[in-house]
Amino acid sequence: MAPDWQKDGAIMKIGRNDPCPCGSGRKYKTCCLEAQGSGLPPEGPAGVFAEIRQALQGRQFSSLEEVRSFTDRFMRQRNQASLDDFQGLSPEQIHRILVFPFDSPELVTYAPLVAPDSSAPILTLFGLLAEAIGGKGLKPTATGNLPRIVCREAALSYWGDEAYRENTRYGGINKEDDFSHLHVARLVAGLAGLIRKSRGGFILSRECRTVRDDHGPCGIYPLLLHSYVRDFNWAYRDLYPDLGFIQRSFLFTLYLLNLHGSEWLPEVFYEDAFLRAFPKVLSEVAPTPYFTPEQTVRSCYSYRTLVNFAVFLGLAEVEPTTKDRDDRHYRVRKRPLLAEAVRFHIPR
Repeated sequence: MAPDWQKDGAIMKIGRNDPCPCGSGRKYKTCCLEAQGSGLPPEGPAGVFAEIRQALQGRQFSSLEEVRSFTDRFMRQRNQASLDDFQGLSPEQIHRILVFPFDSPELVTYAPLVAPDSSAPILTLFGLLAEAIGGKGLKPTATGNLPRIVCREAALSYWGDEAYRENTRYGGINKEDDFSHLHVARLVAGLAGLIRKSRGGFILSRECRTVRDDHGPCGIYPLLLHSYVRDFNWAYRDLYPDLGFIQRSFLFTLYLLNLHGSEWLPEVFYEDAFLRAFPKVLSEVAPTPYFTPEQTVRSCYSYRTLVNFAVFLGLAEVEPTTKDRDDRHYRVRKRPLLAEAVRFHIPR
C-alpha cells in the first residue's frame, strides 16, 4: 500500500514508480515499499522509511516537490551525522571509505614515500627477492615458482637460525609454497608490476628499477601496500570463507588502529568494533557443526586483517596471549609506519 502525504488538507499518494522519498534514487516499489512488506526489522530501507514518516508527522506540504525537498534535506543530514557504531564516522564517510578508499582525499591520503622500516615483513621479503633476482634475472622451476635454494636462503635470512629450525621442525622448505610469506610477497610484487617474467625468467621491471634507483625501499613500500589491498585476494592465504567484505573494509580497520592502537588491546576489541559497524556480514556465513557464523567471522577477521594484513605490512604488531595453537588470542598495537603511510584527515 502506497504511503499517504498531506497536500492542502487532501491526501496524496506516492506511486509505485515514483522516486522513493527516502532519497535512494530508486523507484519506490523497489525500495521502501518492498522493504515495508518484507517483515524486516526497522533497519536498512525500512528503517529509513520509518524515520522519514516520523519526521513528516504533523507537517503539511503543498506539493510532492516540497515533500521530496524535505526528504532530500533529511537524508543529507542523516548521512552526514556521526554514529557511535561507526567510531564517530558518518554513513557518508563510511561509504567513501568502503567504496572509494583511494579516491577520498578529504578523508585519507597515502604517502608516496615512507622511511625504510624493517618491521614491515613484506618489504624485507621483497628486498630478499629482489636481491635473488638481481640484474640478470632468476630462472624459475618447472612449475614457474622460485627455486628451492632461493626460498631456503630467504627463509634463513628472514627468520634467523633458531626460528628457521623451529619453523622447519616438521617439514623443510622444498618449494616456494613451503615459505608462504615469500610466496605471497612474490605474488603481490608481481601484481604491483615490480617483478615480471621475461623469456621464462623472473626479472625486476623497469618501473621497479627506476623507483629503487630514485627512492630505494621508501618508494617500493607504497606500491606493495596499494597492491596488497587492491589486487591481491586475501582469502588466498587462509581456509576461511571468501568474505570479501573484510578486505573491502581494510581502511576502516586501519582507522580503528589509528584511533585506538596506541595501547595494547585484545583482538576481540577490534572484532567487536567491526561487527558493531557491519553486523550484516554475519549473514554471509552458514553455521557449521563446530562454529557459529559469529565465531567464523571473528576468527577470519582477526587472522586475515590484523595478522595477515596489518602485521605483514608493518602497520601493527601482535603478541600471542595464549599458548594454545588451536585457540590463539592476541593483543594488538599499531606501529609508527601506520601514521606515516596512511594519513587520515578526519577531525575528532
